[in-house]
Amino acid sequence: MDSQNDLNQKILTTLTKIREEHPELTKYLTEMPVVHSEKEEVNTRALKEYHDSLVKLLTSYADKHD
Repeated sequence: MDSQNDLNQKILTTLTKIREEHPELTKYLTEMPVVHSEKEEVNTRALKEYHDSLVKLLTSYADKHD
């Protein structure tokens, strides 16, 4: 499994790709669930789920519009 640093880098890369290639999708980024609690650190599983949701958004949109 990826480390939190690896997942953070993948998330950043995916967000950059969305903003550069499909800026119309940025309006959906605020609607994406991010699991975070003030009492808990963001864990690797939550980061993976967030990254997976970004990839799913990007690939499903790209499949329909490219």
